[in-house]
Amino acid sequence: MPDIMKFIVGEGSLEQDPAGNMLGMGEWSEDIARKTAADLGITLTPEHWEVINFLRDHYRLNGPVQHARHLLQPLEEKFSRKGDRKYLYLLFPGGVITQASKIAGLPAPPDSVNSSFGTAL
Repeated sequence: MPDIMKFIVGEGSLEQDPAGNMLGMGEWSEDIARKTAADLGITLTPEHWEVINFLRDHYRLNGPVQHARHLLQPLEEKFSRKGDRKYLYLLFPGGVITQASKIAGLPAPPDSVNSSFGTAL
Protein backbone atom coordinates (compact mmCIF):
# COMPACT_ATOMS: atom_id res chain seq x y z
CA MET A 1 0.00 0.00 0.00
CA PRO A 2 1.43 3.42 -0.93
CA ASP A 3 2.39 6.00 1.66
CA ILE A 4 -0.55 8.43 1.57
CA MET A 5 1.54 11.37 2.79
CA LYS A 6 3.79 11.01 -0.26
CA PHE A 7 0.71 11.35 -2.46
CA ILE A 8 -0.60 14.38 -0.56
CA VAL A 9 2.69 16.23 -0.86
CA GLY A 10 3.11 15.10 -4.46
CA GLU A 11 5.95 12.60 -4.04
CA GLY A 12 3.99 9.46 -4.78
CA SER A 13 1.00 8.26 -6.67
CA LEU A 14 -1.95 6.00 -6.08
CA GLU A 15 -2.85 3.14 -8.36
CA GLN A 16 -5.20 4.52 -11.01
CA ASP A 17 -6.84 3.44 -14.25
CA PRO A 18 -6.06 5.28 -17.51
CA ALA A 19 -8.90 7.77 -16.81
CA GLY A 20 -7.33 8.68 -13.45
CA ASN A 21 -9.86 6.84 -11.28
CA MET A 22 -8.49 5.07 -8.22
CA LEU A 23 -8.48 1.29 -8.34
CA GLY A 24 -8.68 0.52 -4.61
CA MET A 25 -11.31 1.82 -2.19
CA GLY A 26 -8.90 1.42 0.70
CA GLU A 27 -6.47 4.05 -0.61
CA TRP A 28 -9.11 6.79 -0.71
CA SER A 29 -9.45 9.49 1.93
CA GLU A 30 -11.42 12.71 2.28
CA ASP A 31 -8.19 14.66 1.72
CA ILE A 32 -7.65 12.87 -1.57
CA ALA A 33 -11.28 13.59 -2.51
CA ARG A 34 -10.83 17.31 -1.77
CA LYS A 35 -7.64 17.44 -3.86
CA THR A 36 -9.23 15.54 -6.75
CA ALA A 37 -12.29 17.81 -6.64
CA ALA A 38 -10.12 20.93 -6.57
CA ASP A 39 -8.21 19.63 -9.61
CA LEU A 40 -11.60 19.33 -11.35
CA GLY A 41 -12.63 22.85 -10.29
CA ILE A 42 -15.12 21.70 -7.66
CA THR A 43 -15.27 22.89 -4.06
CA LEU A 44 -16.91 20.13 -2.04
CA THR A 45 -20.02 21.07 -0.06
CA PRO A 46 -22.16 18.88 2.22
CA GLU A 47 -24.35 18.18 -0.83
CA HIS A 48 -21.34 16.85 -2.76
CA TRP A 49 -20.35 14.67 0.20
CA GLU A 50 -23.86 13.21 0.31
CA VAL A 51 -23.50 12.01 -3.30
CA ILE A 52 -19.91 10.83 -2.77
CA ASN A 53 -20.85 8.83 0.33
CA PHE A 54 -23.87 7.35 -1.46
CA LEU A 55 -21.62 6.19 -4.32
CA ARG A 56 -19.08 4.66 -1.94
CA ASP A 57 -21.81 2.86 0.02
CA HIS A 58 -23.40 1.61 -3.21
CA TYR A 59 -20.02 0.31 -4.41
CA ARG A 60 -19.28 -1.32 -1.06
CA LEU A 61 -22.66 -3.11 -1.06
CA ASN A 62 -22.96 -3.94 -4.78
CA GLY A 63 -19.48 -3.83 -6.27
CA PRO A 64 -18.74 -2.25 -9.63
CA VAL A 65 -21.58 -1.76 -12.09
CA GLN A 66 -21.37 -2.75 -15.75
CA HIS A 67 -23.41 0.18 -17.07
CA ALA A 68 -23.63 3.80 -15.96
CA ARG A 69 -27.43 3.66 -15.99
CA HIS A 70 -27.28 1.07 -13.18
CA LEU A 71 -25.66 3.75 -11.07
CA LEU A 72 -27.52 6.79 -12.39
CA GLN A 73 -30.93 5.28 -11.64
CA PRO A 74 -30.33 4.74 -7.88
CA LEU A 75 -28.72 8.19 -7.69
CA GLU A 76 -31.78 9.81 -9.26
CA GLU A 77 -34.07 7.88 -6.92
CA LYS A 78 -32.05 8.88 -3.87
CA PHE A 79 -31.97 12.56 -4.82
CA SER A 80 -35.40 12.82 -6.46
CA ARG A 81 -36.69 15.29 -3.85
CA LYS A 82 -33.77 17.60 -4.57
CA GLY A 83 -34.25 17.70 -8.32
CA ASP A 84 -33.09 14.40 -9.83
CA ARG A 85 -30.54 14.55 -12.60
CA LYS A 86 -30.54 18.36 -12.86
CA TYR A 87 -29.54 18.66 -9.19
CA LEU A 88 -26.79 16.08 -9.63
CA TYR A 89 -25.39 17.79 -12.74
CA LEU A 90 -25.32 21.13 -10.94
CA LEU A 91 -23.05 19.50 -8.36
CA PHE A 92 -20.94 17.59 -10.90
CA PRO A 93 -21.18 19.50 -14.22
CA GLY A 94 -18.55 17.32 -15.91
CA GLY A 95 -20.78 14.26 -15.51
CA VAL A 96 -22.32 13.02 -12.31
CA ILE A 97 -21.09 9.45 -12.74
CA THR A 98 -17.69 10.38 -14.18
CA GLN A 99 -16.73 13.22 -11.83
CA ALA A 100 -18.42 11.93 -8.68
CA SER A 101 -16.89 8.46 -9.12
CA LYS A 102 -13.44 9.96 -9.61
CA ILE A 103 -13.77 12.13 -6.48
CA ALA A 104 -15.20 9.16 -4.54
CA GLY A 105 -12.14 7.10 -5.46
CA LEU A 106 -14.16 4.61 -7.48
CA PRO A 107 -13.79 3.25 -10.99
CA ALA A 108 -16.37 4.75 -13.34
CA PRO A 109 -18.47 2.32 -15.38
CA PRO A 110 -17.01 1.70 -18.84
CA ASP A 111 -19.90 3.47 -20.60
CA SER A 112 -19.96 6.58 -18.41
CA VAL A 113 -18.41 8.66 -21.19
CA ASN A 114 -20.05 8.64 -24.60
CA SER A 115 -17.03 8.94 -26.88
CA SER A 116 -19.17 9.47 -29.97
CA PHE A 117 -20.58 12.67 -28.46
CA GLY A 118 -17.82 13.51 -25.99
CA THR A 119 -20.31 13.77 -23.15
CA ALA A 120 -20.05 12.32 -19.67
CA LEU A 121 -22.82 10.84 -17.57
